[in-house]
Amino acid sequence: MGESVQDRIIAIIAEQAVLEPSDVSMDQTLDDLGIDSLGLVESIFAIEEAFDIQVPFNANEPQASDFDISSVAAIVKAVEGLVAEQKG
Repeated sequence: MGESVQDRIIAIIAEQAVLEPSDVSMDQTLDDLGIDSLGLVESIFAIEEAFDIQVPFNANEPQASDFDISSVAAIVKAVEGLVAEQKG
């Protein structure tokens, strides 16, 4: 079936951080990877496009969103949840 959700997200984040996917680990934050707020927005758009999902992202209050961006693992988990919801 191709790449896993995790692999695709790591590839998107790595591209945004100008790193190799192998340099991105699940416990890193976007800050750790040098991704700023603009990079975050671009990553979200790329993730939405790659998975054909709508990320519930409130730029004014990111902590009020159900979409957890605290680490690479959290982003993967949140996207997996949205993909499952969409299929359900």
